[in-house]
Amino acid sequence: MTETPVRRRGRPPATIAAETRERIVHAAVDLFAEKGFHGTGVAEIGERADVQRGALYYHIGSKEELLFEILRDYTELMLAEAAEIAGGAGEPVAKLRGLIHSHVRLIVAHRREVAIQLRDVTALTGDRGADLQELRERIQRYWQQVIDAGYAAGALRTADHVVTNSILGMLNMVTFWYRPHGGHTPGEIADILAATLLDGIVAGPGEIAVSPARSRTTPSSGAHTSSPGELRDTEQTKG
Repeated sequence: MTETPVRRRGRPPATIAAETRERIVHAAVDLFAEKGFHGTGVAEIGERADVQRGALYYHIGSKEELLFEILRDYTELMLAEAAEIAGGAGEPVAKLRGLIHSHVRLIVAHRREVAIQLRDVTALTGDRGADLQELRERIQRYWQQVIDAGYAAGALRTADHVVTNSILGMLNMVTFWYRPHGGHTPGEIADILAATLLDGIVAGPGEIAVSPARSRTTPSSGAHTSSPGELRDTEQTKG
């Protein structure tokens, strides 16, 4: 009688490959945040992830591919939340507060990735750079949609894109000074920033909103230097 071979139990190859790639990505985030994209070698990533150099290239195409994946993944999270808030029910000012809270929470949760983007996004070339820029511009458009609605309803004094970009730039900078054991939680920081920002642009009772001199210049697709969710202000850079 022939015995049926017993299959050894263990993790399937696909699971092992996914876990290995996850280790590589985490190692890359750590090193890019510590040393910068250009200051990090592929061999260092493999060593930090405990993956041999030959196996490393089985899981990734290049160091730039890793950078793109890191920045794309958290930017897509921001985009999904911005789309949900902008498209949901509620008054524009309430939506704007929701956008601020969402952005601060994600900035804090992904502050290493944000710092990497602000410093190293120009390392992305070709389609990768263009694709990431498009994601950020879509985030900015959702913010602008909410601000436009608030201005149209008379709830905001202005809908100028300079205000939109300034808000996003200010929120992105949280990544550089936030400390987990500081005096405020991410929610409290969002409340403080929302109050500060909205007190400056919310129209008071009986106040007439002034029509802004707005620029609708479309950003060039060739540069990739703006912050997460922030359109490049082409008119400002000329002066």
